Amino acid sequence: MIDADPSHCAPEIGIARPWHPEPGTISINRAEALHYLGYRGQELNVELAGRIEAIIDDLEHRCTPRGAWALFPIGMPLRTDDGMPQVPLEGAAVTLSGFDILRHLRGARYAAVLACTLGIENERRLRTAAVQQPLEGAVLDAACSAYVEAAVSALDGHVAELAARCGFSTNRRYSPGYGDLPLSTQPCLLAATNATRLAGITATAGNLLLPSKSVTALIGWFDGEVADANDGPRCSCCPARGGCPFLAHGETCVARTP
Repeated sequence: MIDADPSHCAPEIGIARPWHPEPGTISINRAEALHYLGYRGQELNVELAGRIEAIIDDLEHRCTPRGAWALFPIGMPLRTDDGMPQVPLEGAAVTLSGFDILRHLRGARYAAVLACTLGIENERRLRTAAVQQPLEGAVLDAACSAYVEAAVSALDGHVAELAARCGFSTNRRYSPGYGDLPLSTQPCLLAATNATRLAGITATAGNLLLPSKSVTALIGWFDGEVADANDGPRCSCCPARGGCPFLAHGETCVARTP
């Protein structure tokens, strides 16, 4: 427990905790699912709209997300020989690299590390549908993308609520692949949260998460004013910018200006 400030309390530092939301408590944002599907306002006939809704509804009933998280003190930032900032998390084998994550966590006392997934059974359903029923598979894939975002938002909310009860403020979550925070950060975040054991999440040699509908993220805990609270990932630094389907239509994957 934190005892440096009697007005603050927190879960035990460095202890990975599982997160299991009650079934049926997380809903898929239909508009976001359509967004992932490539919907741009074109008319949907009644039959297609019904099929999409049935797939989304079935996913909500079949799949319950799960995850894990842990809290770590933020160490003194360092710089590499070439000037790249390095933000260590004390008590974890985690060093966060990049100017964007340095700015995002500036002034934070702690960083909460989150991992969330829709699970391996859902992954099998996705792969089967993609082969056997391509249309349904495409809709299911889009719905799962929206669902895992809703799930990590729920985990984010759980952690932020706990922080508020302990007298801390929080900023928005930040994930590997945002800005200049490299995807190579994924494995150490999984290790820090014990997410392989607690949630069944692993990383490939290319630092992609398995199951594919999984997310890792970081949230800063602040004593006072929150740094970077409303500043999300910057498209200008995103490694996916060149082939981004959202930017191709003048949109972004998050609700902000590029």
